[in-house]
Amino acid sequence: MKKIVYIDMDNTVVDFVSGINKLTEKERKEYLGEEDNHPLIFSLMDPMPGAIDAITQLNDKYELYLLSTAPWDNPNAWKQKREWVGKFFGEKEGTIFWKKLILSHHKNLNKGDYLIDDRPCHNGANDFTGELIQFGSEEYPDWKSVSTYLINAGK
Repeated sequence: MKKIVYIDMDNTVVDFVSGINKLTEKERKEYLGEEDNHPLIFSLMDPMPGAIDAITQLNDKYELYLLSTAPWDNPNAWKQKREWVGKFFGEKEGTIFWKKLILSHHKNLNKGDYLIDDRPCHNGANDFTGELIQFGSEEYPDWKSVSTYLINAGK
């Protein structure tokens, strides 16, 4: 049986800054500090460098799920996250994340072996019972370091 890996979306798989950079100057000022409440922000984002290739590679060894939080007051974000997954990982049954997107403000309620997340002190990530891999940290600064670690784990 494959081990379970949960992967956060924002600033882990999805480049949040790339969406902000696509806003107009007026929109940036209007949503300053609350960019995640812009009604289209999640539809504007690009993948993080190396994320899609690393995830595709990890899919052979692990059972992967996206585990993300969406802004409570921006219901468009919930829909846009699902659409983002379809755009970059495929829309059809059998694709990596087909029916494997979990949106929750309580990541600690999910049971698994690993959680890859850039913010360990938010939404229950620090209380996750498996191993937390902090994306963007000194130890795991990018997808190459994360995938190398996970591919070699348990050998």
